[in-house]
Amino acid sequence: MRVGVVQLSSTLDTERNLTAAAQLIERAARAGARIVVLPEVFNRRGESARVREQAESLEGLSSAWAAERAREHGLWLVAGSLAEVAEQSCHNTSCLYSPEGRQVAVYRKIHLFDVDIPGAVAKESANVTPGSELVVAEVDGRGLGLTVCYDLRFPELYRRLTLLGARIVTVPSAFTERTGRDHWEVLLRARAIENQVFVLAPNQFGTTPGTPTSYGRSMIVDPWGTVLAQAGDAETVILADLDFQRQDEIRERLPSLSHRRPDLYAWPDPPAKR
Repeated sequence: MRVGVVQLSSTLDTERNLTAAAQLIERAARAGARIVVLPEVFNRRGESARVREQAESLEGLSSAWAAERAREHGLWLVAGSLAEVAEQSCHNTSCLYSPEGRQVAVYRKIHLFDVDIPGAVAKESANVTPGSELVVAEVDGRGLGLTVCYDLRFPELYRRLTLLGARIVTVPSAFTERTGRDHWEVLLRARAIENQVFVLAPNQFGTTPGTPTSYGRSMIVDPWGTVLAQAGDAETVILADLDFQRQDEIRERLPSLSHRRPDLYAWPDPPAKR
């Protein structure tokens, strides 16, 4: 299965962002991508203090645009994330669209980015309400787990998604340059290796007013931790072929998932799913 990961340098201009994303989705589709993933806040990035004013419903402009792109190209589209209207607040929400243009899964970011690091100061919880549900959807018979950016620092989430049947996880991000240069690749490869999953991680790149500089370097990582593709410092799309037979072989030859000792851990296993 060929996949595409789109790296953007989104701004406050939604029309401009959607036009840039559409061009890169089309490039991925022409190259044969079956799944395409956009980065966090793909439709509008900047002025985080005003995010609630700029939030949309999941029937709004950006969602309708994403549904049409999926239908137009006949592919699965993970619409990175957008600010979704919520009661007295908003969610940071990632949506999955089918090749028919149906919205088939909605994930609301669980872990909010509240940090005080020079070059990466943020308090996402001032404007965003966290979600409370894990989401694994079926894509062409295989589980795809949805996450967003700061979730990457919480390995428990990825293990749970794997136990719920994820063979692929998506990590649409606006990962900061300050933390990204030290942590981005290490964390992505760790999540892939720990859970023997494919990781599709589109990132924002560059600077826009009102938000920290984003690191870029979008990546596709295989279950062995090998980086199959990595973006440079520009708006682009990267492509890779996911070999599920190799994933099966890795899980068979190095069966770490079956060597777990949940009787000694702090939480019970969720029900087994495909």
